[in-house]
Order: sequence, then structure tokens, then C-alpha cells
Amino acid sequence: LEMYGARPGQPGFASNCLLARRLVEKGVRMVQLFDQGWDHHGNIRKRLPEKCRQVDRPIAALLRDLRQRGLLDETLVVFGGEFGRTPMLQAQAGGAAGRDHHKDAFSVWLAGGGVRGGQVIGQTDDLGYFPVEDPVDIHDLHATILHLMGLDHERLTYRFQGRDYRLTDVSGTLVSQLLT
Repeated sequence: LEMYGARPGQPGFASNCLLARRLVEKGVRMVQLFDQGWDHHGNIRKRLPEKCRQVDRPIAALLRDLRQRGLLDETLVVFGGEFGRTPMLQAQAGGAAGRDHHKDAFSVWLAGGGVRGGQVIGQTDDLGYFPVEDPVDIHDLHATILHLMGLDHERLTYRFQGRDYRLTDVSGTLVSQLLT
């Protein structure tokens, strides 16, 4: 409990990370955690550091705990959001500053489960606005995650009304640099 920063009987991301480790330990094949409260359009200088403090300790504890128990090699951990944020602050009513949604460049990290660690793939321009080096298309990321979960994204193709559909649309190439 201390390592995760979890408090008995209190909900929160720390408790969810501990529960996730226990579920993985018991053989549950898929665990997905959600953490709300990342939609920072205002007061970002205060709210974002607070939010990061709420997740940093528990996620580090989860990775450490999985590794100590010999479970990290077979457990894929993916940490990301549904989109990025613009690097520039927006002026908000009352003088608070926030950031807008951003679809062109954002970060996701993966650990364990067949991922080659200790590397960064891709780079943005100096403002963090556009990808400029080794961009990873979202379909490629999804194809790679499915591969790491033991699924061939191309075999998930089905035809409907004359068009092929699959989880990676009709694209998706494995990001081989990520794989061990």
C-alpha cells in the first residue's frame, strides 16, 4: 500500500494500480485502468503537476511490482490518452492558462510484454507541435499493441458493404523497433 501510495478504503488511481497488479497475478488476461481529470483547459500550471503526482508513484510502483514478481515480461503496460495537447497556453477567463486538444503529436509509452525498453521513437519540432522524425501512425501503434497481445491485426479483417474493415482500418505496420 505504501509503495503505491494507496489508502485502504479510498478510491483512486493508486488503488486501481494495486488492484491491476493483483488481477494480473491471478491470471486475468486484460486489465484496463482509466484515470479522469486530464482535461486541463485552465489553471494548468497548478493542475497538471498535481495530476502527474497522482499517477507517477502508483504507475512506478506497478512496474516495479510486476518486475519483482516476474510478471512484467508477460504483461504489456500501455500508458496514453486519446489525444495530445497543444504546447502553447491559451488565455482563459480570469487569467488562468490552459491548452487545447492536439491530434498531430502526442506521447504514449509502453513497458513489459515484449517491448524493447529504454528507447524513444519519434520526435517533434521544437514546439512539440508536429512530428518531424520517425513518426508512428496510430494504426501502426495499434497493430503493434495487438501483435504484443498475440493477435494478428490483418486476420481481424472483415468485409462489409464492399469494404474491408479491421481495428487498424486498412493499414497498420508493426513498429519493429519496439519489439524485443
